[in-house]
Amino acid sequence: MKSYSIELREKIVAAHLQKNISIRKVANIFSVSKSLVQKLVKQQKVEGNLQSKPRGKPQFSHLTNADIELTELVASHPDATLIELCELFADLTGNFVGRSAMCRALQKLGLNRKKKQSGVPKQARRES
Repeated sequence: MKSYSIELREKIVAAHLQKNISIRKVANIFSVSKSLVQKLVKQQKVEGNLQSKPRGKPQFSHLTNADIELTELVASHPDATLIELCELFADLTGNFVGRSAMCRALQKLGLNRKKKQSGVPKQARRES
């Protein structure tokens, strides 16, 4: 659902504060909920503006500025799986990250992840 325009928000607050109309009547006039009118009036008094708040939570990752640490981890543990890298990163920094976040960070750095090789080289497997 889209947020209400600034003009409508200003009209709602002006109707209550300047024209001294009750919150319930303002809500009926503008076809909005009583709680919206209360919220807008409070926001105007406390913050001094009627801007809508950003939606959702900000996305944050502990891997954002950890490029050097990741390259060192991969260089020192070339056969480590994603889960093992997550655990090593948690031991190093104290911040645990998920497997998918680790995968995305490694892809951004261009560090390809390969599966562990079995103990027998390819040529020896072909000869048998």
